[in-house]
Amino acid sequence: MVANKVLTLVLIREHARVLLGMKKRGFGQGRWNGFGGKVEPGETILQGALRELKEESELEAKCLDEVGRLMFEFVGEPQLLEVHVFTGSKYEGVPKETHEMRPSWFSTDNIPFREMWPDDILWFPLFLKGVKFSGYFLFEGHDKIIDYKLNEVDELPV
Repeated sequence: MVANKVLTLVLIREHARVLLGMKKRGFGQGRWNGFGGKVEPGETILQGALRELKEESELEAKCLDEVGRLMFEFVGEPQLLEVHVFTGSKYEGVPKETHEMRPSWFSTDNIPFREMWPDDILWFPLFLKGVKFSGYFLFEGHDKIIDYKLNEVDELPV
């Protein structure tokens, strides 16, 4: 059994808008997404989220709350992706384009779902509603969801 690959996803939210980044290279290139990536050895998941946000947007979050846990499986790939979803509204700095992401603010009623991962349209409304959630998505390739489970939860697993 291959260990899960632990990843982070950070969504900065201000009132009725959310900061997303256009992925310029690598996994997810050409899609709007939150900021995040791999947790490095020796880091906690929260430390990884803070570091990735800084590297990809130049923002320094003052406080992040974990609001979601999503598992992704891709047909033919042995490793599950375990994504810890964080949000925050307190930060220092101004979002800046980096080698990996081009940040842009979106109104919460105008999220660019057609240019995002196909699962986002399913769980993002829970995020916008302010509830905690957990889910599992089985993909064939990067564009087709074969199966999924998604639930609101009171607490995320430890």
